[in-house]
Amino acid sequence: MKTRSAPTNSEKSEDVTKAKTLVAAEKPSKTFILPSPTSDNARLLSLPDPQSGELTRYFFCPNRGIYEFTVVAPPAHMGRSILFAPRARETQSPSEGEEKESEPAVQGSITKKAEFLVATPVDALFFMVPLLAPSAKSGRSLFQPFDDIIDSQDDMPKHLRQVLYDDEFRGSLLARAEAICEVVEAGDEKMFRFNETKLVQELITKAERMADRGLPASLEERFVRQTLATPLMAVKREDVATSQEPSNESQESASKSEERDDSPSTVATTATPSVATPAGESTPVPQPPSEESPASDHITRLLRISTALSFMKESYLPATMASRLDEILASAESPIDFKPLNDRLKEIADLRAQALASRDLSNFSRKRGLDDEEEDIRGEKKRRKEEEEKKTKASQSQAVKNLKKVNTSGMQKMSAFFAKAAPKKKT
Repeated sequence: MKTRSAPTNSEKSEDVTKAKTLVAAEKPSKTFILPSPTSDNARLLSLPDPQSGELTRYFFCPNRGIYEFTVVAPPAHMGRSILFAPRARETQSPSEGEEKESEPAVQGSITKKAEFLVATPVDALFFMVPLLAPSAKSGRSLFQPFDDIIDSQDDMPKHLRQVLYDDEFRGSLLARAEAICEVVEAGDEKMFRFNETKLVQELITKAERMADRGLPASLEERFVRQTLATPLMAVKREDVATSQEPSNESQESASKSEERDDSPSTVATTATPSVATPAGESTPVPQPPSEESPASDHITRLLRISTALSFMKESYLPATMASRLDEILASAESPIDFKPLNDRLKEIADLRAQALASRDLSNFSRKRGLDDEEEDIRGEKKRRKEEEEKKTKASQSQAVKNLKKVNTSGMQKMSAFFAKAAPKKKT
């Protein structure tokens, strides 16, 4: 009977090293684009999202402020990757008698996802609105020192508390708090009380700045141009012919044609419009391009400001505060008047309803024009179908793919072998 000797200490150490071998993680796993220069105390923090309250990753620099991360990535159905290659450094040729130093080779790396996390600045004002705004239970807030307001929040995340108590960032933080609060000096200390009107005025100032600098192309096209676009009106050719007043030259030519004998060519030319387009048929006639007027420029600017306000309310303010701001903007105490914009949007809605009602529903020979939303829905369905097909093809094995290429014409199906046998005829 053969027995195995006990493992030595060297064999045990080799087994332990093999068991503790770790697989190297992908480098870099995420690609951040951070601002520069930053202070030595700059760091990544988990702060509550101003809109939802969930902890989210932010970049904080005491000198530059708070930054949120915006993901820049290609569409999901497009496979992309990023190659990170080391930068080649130029080294001077060694002089005579000196040995050339060998630098360690630096290998490149590839990321599986081609996405960047770009740090974009966010106003610290939005993080203080949930702290300074009074709750529904407490009612109207009182004047309080800034430190007392912070200490009253027992469930405040520790990272947010570090930001609020940072000495280098304290000056800019108090300046943003004064923009949305009423301030009273009590000795050497300032007392703050939240003011909704000042918050609305501050948001309008931000929205006006965004409108003057220009909205992004996607927002401008989707929420400004398409919203103010007037529809194509469908009119009858009979109405067009009767609405046009004949000119003097046309009247003279008509009188001359009456004196002449009717000829086939004359009849054909006069009857051409009725032959080309049957009477009563409606055709879309585009509206004449209206020249840019000061009124239309004012309405366009109001729509840009309204779009910027909607973006800030939906992204950086709680739902209760956003609804409260909507009430203030709709009231007579609003710092900005959106009545001309609302009247214009109502007029465009009426024109679109008239254009929809003027369509000849009995004529099914023409294809109905697709709206932009329907086109987006069809494109989204098509894209999802293509993604599912790609996933199905990727999950199939090579044997299944080869079996699909086999010519099965003339072969019986597998179910034919499991069918019941036909009853035998009695002799």
